Amino acid sequence: MTGFVTPTPGARRSVVVTGVAKSGQLGDFVARAFAARGDHVSIVARSQEAAEERAAQMRTDGLDVHPFACDLANPDATAHLATLVRASAGRVDVLINLAGGFAMSGPVAESDPVAWTQQLSLNLGTAYATTRAFLPALRESRGSIVFVASAAAMPGARVENTAAYAIAKSGVLTLMRAVAQEEQACGVRANAIAPGSIRTHHNVAAMPDGTKFVEPEAVADAMRFLCSPAAAQVTGQVIELTG
Repeated sequence: MTGFVTPTPGARRSVVVTGVAKSGQLGDFVARAFAARGDHVSIVARSQEAAEERAAQMRTDGLDVHPFACDLANPDATAHLATLVRASAGRVDVLINLAGGFAMSGPVAESDPVAWTQQLSLNLGTAYATTRAFLPALRESRGSIVFVASAAAMPGARVENTAAYAIAKSGVLTLMRAVAQEEQACGVRANAIAPGSIRTHHNVAAMPDGTKFVEPEAVADAMRFLCSPAAAQVTGQVIELTG
């Protein structure tokens, strides 16, 4: 069977959001946005303590959020995570691959190979392992995946001193396109967003005055659109968000 299934407007879904560890960071906004819609949201952090703290805080606001911990760069760990989430939620309709992180790698000639490997693992390795683990469940539900790339991965971007991060995020876009093409016959959609600097507490403190930020609410809105009935025929696409 080919083609996509149009989600029922307002239907309650099982949504997995990775990279939800700290209050006020992007994962917090995204998880809350889906949960506020009425979805059953499974949040994933590296530590159980962090995941439980975020979930508890969201539950005080009446949101249906469930915590999980996982090393998302480890394929065995992500396979176990997928089993746990399916057992808890019964199904998986949406996967938001939000886990990642930014670090300067410096000029290529002077860069630290360890830092390069860490950036590739943190941004691309996590997206690959998590997607691979959840694809069987997403095939069953004919669900949707959203990847998080970066403006640094878009054509013409300035990438001096940040090549490791930019290459990892470019790899995320290639992974997204591969999944979109490979899984279309199974009804699974894959898309990505590519934001500039997002207005979070950490970024505001780290970025120079005058930086144009992308609002986290705009990122969450773009993700919800890509998983909505309005985007039922959209796959293999990138939405670039600029400040």
